[in-house]
Amino acid sequence: MTEDRTPAVAENPEGAGTEEDAADQPIKGRKNGLYGEVSDELAASMKGGWADTELRDLQPLEQASYAAARRAALSAAFPGERLVVPAGNLRTRANDTEYSFRAASEYVHLTGDQTEDAVLVLNPVAAGGHDAVLYRLPRSNRENGEFWLDGQGELWVGRRHSLTEAEALLGLPARDVREAAEELAADTAVPTRMVRGYDAALQAALGTDEERDDELKVFLSGLRLVKDDWEIGQLRAACAATVNGFTDVVRELSQAVATSERWIEGTFWRRARVEGNDVGYGSIAAAGPHATTLHWVRNDGEVRPGELLLLDAGVETSTLYTADVTRTLPINGTFSPLQRQIYDAVYAAQEAGIAAVQPGGRFRDFHDAAQRVLAEHLLAWGLLDASVYDVEKVLELGLQRRWTLHGTGHMLGLDVHDCAHARREQYVDAQLEPGMCLTVEPGLYFQLDDLTVPEEYRGIGVRIEDDILVTADGNENLSAGLPRTSADVEAWMAELTG
Repeated sequence: MTEDRTPAVAENPEGAGTEEDAADQPIKGRKNGLYGEVSDELAASMKGGWADTELRDLQPLEQASYAAARRAALSAAFPGERLVVPAGNLRTRANDTEYSFRAASEYVHLTGDQTEDAVLVLNPVAAGGHDAVLYRLPRSNRENGEFWLDGQGELWVGRRHSLTEAEALLGLPARDVREAAEELAADTAVPTRMVRGYDAALQAALGTDEERDDELKVFLSGLRLVKDDWEIGQLRAACAATVNGFTDVVRELSQAVATSERWIEGTFWRRARVEGNDVGYGSIAAAGPHATTLHWVRNDGEVRPGELLLLDAGVETSTLYTADVTRTLPINGTFSPLQRQIYDAVYAAQEAGIAAVQPGGRFRDFHDAAQRVLAEHLLAWGLLDASVYDVEKVLELGLQRRWTLHGTGHMLGLDVHDCAHARREQYVDAQLEPGMCLTVEPGLYFQLDDLTVPEEYRGIGVRIEDDILVTADGNENLSAGLPRTSADVEAWMAELTG
């Protein structure tokens, strides 16, 4: 960690002036963290002697044309209205440190940009449609010392693109975001909607109607349901990197046995950082009974041979599209008879679910298919009384849910639970279309304290999850690079650890 980055400009000592006139103020008297006051000589030195680093002849990002098409669809849905989509701001982690920034998915989808504090605005035009403008921070000002005295100046956190560079890369006119709130708030005649929850200051300045804003968020969520060709390529890349991450974990299982679940989490995270931006969500590295806790993200438990490891993890690409894959692995490389029995049941349920992912089929079909198979196995094992219930009655009453617990999948894309705000008739009650991408992830979970099952079942949790693309003639398993059958899992692990 470097020295304290307390922004000197914020202290404003000795009448240093406001942000608006800071460029005209001498830096003398402003404090610079632990170094005390800044001399005129140092201030003068820091203003000059810097090379021209403007990037020229930049080509548009690959996704720029796709983002433009998405903006066109948004424009057509809200004629005559101004639409405001913020990227979001940095969030404090502790004292003067921030969490790593991750731009809002709505903003990324419409721009291809990932810059904090930025705002996309679509302004309606009289002839119809909208003019889009991107508000972003320009390069740090070297005349007023922002470059090196501000904690977010480029000397501290790295170079950012100039507005001209941003225009070339993103195919959008760019303006200084520090002018956005005043400019937008001044024009009260234009009906305005904004995506809430990402930029509190801008939200307060605009004072938009919450119900109308929610309608915008719902539309943008639905806009992401069908992926274009570029997005599908990103999901393929996310899945390929995730396969590599699982492979890394298996190779290092002996280290996890010697330490804890955190070794597994860290091993996968290393791959996510090397091949992408980050993990797409908190990795679940659940060994032994922890596998029965659906969202076990503490990852601080022991990894013991003879038990199972449930690893639910996904790499998020540098463009922020994420995979979401789960494998349940025998820590010593071989399933016990009961572990194999439970695993094979979940595999059969997943096979039925994947087969139900077809264009024109209902979104709920794959869940229903998987649940039916699991219910059949629970009856066959005697965990549900076959003399009282048949499969139809079990499903009607939802009795299998004591051990299946969750839905069998969800949409996938920029968010791990993508399109979550879309209308029901577009999503959970809709028919599947080519270009949709979803997870199929049935599971069985027998809690340690569940007295309704034989003791040997208790503490076993199994989930198998893959990322399935709906195609014109069926589906494609994007994460098929990882083995799924119990025999293939064992052979794969033996090859990696032998």
